[in-house]
Amino acid sequence: MDAMSGTTAQETPFHALPPEAPLAMPVQDLHALPDREGRGRRPATSPHSIVLRRLAVIGSAVLMTAYGAWRIHKVMDDAGGISTLGVIMQVLFVALFMWIALAFTSSVAGFCSLVLRGGLGLGIRRSGPLPRLERRTALLLPTYNEPPERVMAGLKAIYTSLEQTGELAAFDLFILSDTTNPDVWVQEEAAFLALRASTGGDQHIFYRRRHANIERKAGNVGEWVRRFGGAYDHMVTLDADSVMSGETLVRMAAAMERNPGVGLIQTLPVIVGGTTLFARMQQFAGRVYGPVIAYGIAWWHGSEGNYWGHNAIIRTRAFASQAGLPHVPGKPPFGGHILSHDFVEAALMRRGGWAIHMIPALDGSYEESPPTLTDVAIRDRRWCQGNLQHVKVLPTRGLHWISRMHMVVGIGAYVTSPLWLVFLLTGILISLQAHFQRPEYFGDTKTLYPHWPHVDPVQAKYVFIGTMLVLLAPKMLAYIALLLDPAARRGCGGAVRAALSVLTETLIGGLVAPIAMLIQTSGVLSILSGHDSGWNTQRRDDGGIPLMDIVRQYGRFTLFGLALGTGAWVVSPSLFFWMTPVLLGLVFSIPLVALTSSRAVGLDFRRAGLLLVPEETAPPPVLNLLAAAESSIEAQAKAVPSLPGDSLKALRADARLARAHLAMLPPPRKAGEAINPDQLVGLVKLGEAGTLTNALRVLSPKEKAAVLGTAQGVETVLHLPD
Repeated sequence: MDAMSGTTAQETPFHALPPEAPLAMPVQDLHALPDREGRGRRPATSPHSIVLRRLAVIGSAVLMTAYGAWRIHKVMDDAGGISTLGVIMQVLFVALFMWIALAFTSSVAGFCSLVLRGGLGLGIRRSGPLPRLERRTALLLPTYNEPPERVMAGLKAIYTSLEQTGELAAFDLFILSDTTNPDVWVQEEAAFLALRASTGGDQHIFYRRRHANIERKAGNVGEWVRRFGGAYDHMVTLDADSVMSGETLVRMAAAMERNPGVGLIQTLPVIVGGTTLFARMQQFAGRVYGPVIAYGIAWWHGSEGNYWGHNAIIRTRAFASQAGLPHVPGKPPFGGHILSHDFVEAALMRRGGWAIHMIPALDGSYEESPPTLTDVAIRDRRWCQGNLQHVKVLPTRGLHWISRMHMVVGIGAYVTSPLWLVFLLTGILISLQAHFQRPEYFGDTKTLYPHWPHVDPVQAKYVFIGTMLVLLAPKMLAYIALLLDPAARRGCGGAVRAALSVLTETLIGGLVAPIAMLIQTSGVLSILSGHDSGWNTQRRDDGGIPLMDIVRQYGRFTLFGLALGTGAWVVSPSLFFWMTPVLLGLVFSIPLVALTSSRAVGLDFRRAGLLLVPEETAPPPVLNLLAAAESSIEAQAKAVPSLPGDSLKALRADARLARAHLAMLPPPRKAGEAINPDQLVGLVKLGEAGTLTNALRVLSPKEKAAVLGTAQGVETVLHLPD
């Protein structure tokens, strides 16, 4: 029998997937109230003091904003009459100050919760004997044109860590591929087979590639729920760079079993693996400042928490019954499929009566950071579009007000950038107006003393200092919390090095902030003008952006900074010096981005003991497993001749891979089903090619992927002469 076309009598039939267990996932009607299935509006796991907690955090932020509004009014001094620019300045200040005031009050709550060892709940313990599991959980790893070696290394680390808990039988791992690159697709299949062979996990590790990439990641997960969700009580969503320890997964699954009204538990993923200076800054900030922020929002969100799309466990039945996403009216970028689906899925589940909790004190949840500001900008462009799209989801009937607040905060995360820019430009215009406009000292009414319109510099200084204190206070609170945690303090290099790291991150981050402001502003304007973000693969390597690319991308920011600085100097030298922090970041944007994108500079900081995090100075067991898996894959690649990078050549070079590929193909097209034009054209081209060389020359990437999605196309490829 031909080794390429089937299995021998001695071989066990190949199965990449378990038997299907369908689960209905209806599309939700945003204009009608949902069926709560007997659950009340307030979940049983909601803290009893939740109303007081929210009043303390939000009420304090409102009072701080009211005081700030009064102080900015004193700065503007309306003795000479309130100008239009003055009103704009005050309105913008109030909106922006409310934003940082809420972050401050939430961080104060988080600091108290952190130092008092809170951040848990639902019966979860940090340590101690692991609970025994009675129900099944699926780990879902959606991937889209990602490097297969890193994806499989992460899964192998998770698998081994679960195996060490003794609870592996309760978990299955699914690789849910939406990969469109045919070469990466076949590499994924080869890596999947190698992962199964190295773990013996034929009964626990599965692979499925969608041949129709509908609705991106949400559609990928939704398709799994509809086909296999009925067999699993819970599902854990992962990203391609996610790693979670077996102990953490077991404790989360046990918490779901103990609390039948909980629909989702979100962990706090810690950023690890950063090598460039930018990634190390993100890693340090997330590790040191992140807990204060996360503990705070967990404290006052209660059972109305949020979902970040990964490193969370979800009750499958709750997700299926409430989180089927509809398309919003209109065309992209505001209409169509909901991009930032995680916020909406959490809101709809809570609308259906399910509790959504965040447990920031549960260790063992990790992810990676984009290596450069450029990579963050690409990701943020997509997130920005998704968050702005939530404007159309806000009117949904039955949403909890905290769920609406999550969406408003998500929208504000991007809208505040253009607001800061307008605020900055308004300040320049006010100074310009004061410089050139002839003041009216007496006005229309007779008075003994003249009106002296002015901006009070002393009051301005007080407002500036107060605003900076509110802005930087969460970092100081985080540093104090670090000092009170001996293990974390040692892991960050000690009190002195940690302080220097906070100072370094604050200074460099402050210079990067105006660049990020302009990037996000351009993203908002692009979306408002109707441009869709598309779907791009996230780059996860360690930087290496050519200098000329940086010059092309960031030269406009340098020019803007020079123009802004010139204008400020012409208006008033004092205004120029006030704006120096913003101007420096913009004028030196090119060398700043080049510096922060450098892996060598990042390593220099590590050698100096700066921007260290405990996960690199004393790696937890699951990260050691990840490093071992990556080393094993790398060593195997050196010892064994690697497959050709081209998918057609790879299938011809490995008979076992070819058989597995054929076994994983979808059923043949039935009469009356939609015709794939790329597949039709590709098969014709393949039939006319005559040789493999000609086939590689004439097939486009889409046609090659379509051809490899049919048994006819694969058999033709396998039998073409070289």
